[in-house]
Amino acid sequence: MQASLFLIPVPLGDTDHRQVLPEYNKDIIRSINHFIVENVRTARRFLKKTAPEIVIDELTFYELNKHTSPEMVADYLLPLSKGLSVGVISEAGCPAVADPGADVVAVAQRKNYPVVPLVGPSSIIMSVMASGFNGQSFAFHGYLPIDAVARTNKIKQIEQRIYSEHETQLFIETPYRNNKLAEELVRTCRPSTKLCIASNITCEDEYIKTKPVKEWAGKIPDLSKKPTIFLIYK
Repeated sequence: MQASLFLIPVPLGDTDHRQVLPEYNKDIIRSINHFIVENVRTARRFLKKTAPEIVIDELTFYELNKHTSPEMVADYLLPLSKGLSVGVISEAGCPAVADPGADVVAVAQRKNYPVVPLVGPSSIIMSVMASGFNGQSFAFHGYLPIDAVARTNKIKQIEQRIYSEHETQLFIETPYRNNKLAEELVRTCRPSTKLCIASNITCEDEYIKTKPVKEWAGKIPDLSKKPTIFLIYK
């Protein structure tokens, strides 16, 4: 197998990996000794749970976060120059999507190293699938502004896009602020605008529901501490 940068998805919560990851991923994991990860502790736990026969102490981990410099990222990829594959593991879902792993992929592409994305759960794609909204054209905005005025203006701006461009709009929030954002969406968006709340996707308490904003008033479930994606469409 050609030495490559493998982008390794992980479950979105405590879901059994066998429900969301193909067996092929396990074969790839067994063949890699160098991993670029967001958090070493959780990455070690994921690898041990996915392939118990792995000897964790024989692996090399490189931590990736917002403080990691481009020079450090380039160093993390040095095993590829020696014919050794490298794996990228994020905290949840697919690496390099709303994730610092994108910086690693960009460096690998510039250096002409093969980049191989593996199949796994993506809350962004799965929420679009389950929303009933336009899956031909959609935009993911990540986190909305923290400032209240800026956030309200952003909501109005992206809501306009669903009417002018027929484009589904997606965004997320820090879990402990989910309830506040949901309430603000109800206050700010047009009553007829449809809102989909997709929470804890693939987990035991998965919740995905779409209805007009006016029907969410006073009926928003408790979303605190639950990874949630919000989608709006006409």
